[in-house]
Amino acid sequence: MPISRKDLAAAGSPEALVKRILQAEPNLPLPVPIQELCARLGILRIEDLDTAGFEGGLVTDAKRSEGTILAKPGGEPRRRFTIAHELGHFLMAHHVPDQPGRFMCKNSDLLRVKAKEGDQRQRREVEANRFASLMLMPPHLLREAMAAFPEPGLQHVLALARDFGVGKETAARAYVQYHPERIAIVVAGNGRVQRCYRSLSFPDITCAVGGPVPVHSLYHGDPHRPDIASDIAACSPDLWIDVKRDLRVPVLYEQVYRQQNGFAMILLRLEPVPEESAEERRLEEGWRHRFHSGRR
Repeated sequence: MPISRKDLAAAGSPEALVKRILQAEPNLPLPVPIQELCARLGILRIEDLDTAGFEGGLVTDAKRSEGTILAKPGGEPRRRFTIAHELGHFLMAHHVPDQPGRFMCKNSDLLRVKAKEGDQRQRREVEANRFASLMLMPPHLLREAMAAFPEPGLQHVLALARDFGVGKETAARAYVQYHPERIAIVVAGNGRVQRCYRSLSFPDITCAVGGPVPVHSLYHGDPHRPDIASDIAACSPDLWIDVKRDLRVPVLYEQVYRQQNGFAMILLRLEPVPEESAEERRLEEGWRHRFHSGRR
């Protein structure tokens, strides 16, 4: 791989770094060979991390001339994301570690997508996650892969996770971000909402993180076969979103993918509400006037 640190000079953001890497490596294979990439960019070793409570780490010198990445042993997709995350810390010079020359990252750091205002540590973790996601799932390759199945479905998320060598949740986050339809994916664990990812056009999800999955959700329906996505079925939209009074009720669909470890993904797909015709609006307004005035 011909990429070198010189190619990345002055590229400080996750997006700029990935853009320059992809310009130097226009024919990256899938899954992206992240360990080879690390070796070309100054990472001398990738070692197992056995420190309790941490998922990954980076040991480097003050000038970031070289470094060692530490990654917790486990599933290959999870380990690949950890390595890419730590590489992001290594390449972004403005990332200052909590301890001199040493970054240590928890599992919660590798899941973080937003940072509290003014919290520089959280901001670093969010940027490292953006770098890892973009590097392991290059946007041009992701869009190309997603074009093969335009209709939303969790089976497509599973295919992306397999082909790009990433975890299912990493694939779900990217899928929601790049899919043109109004979709969201809820990650549930043992019957409770853990995390929610939604497209910009999808409304806020009313179920609180940590709260139970709505009792009438498809999640609680007929026993789902582990590791197989269910059929897509319509559900009451007010299970998940705020439905405004006096407006047409949108159509919401659910699909569930249960795993054997108690976790599940729930895909929500919101269909656009067709615009009322002038005649429909006139009839609706007339009915509403009669109702509120007591006339029949």
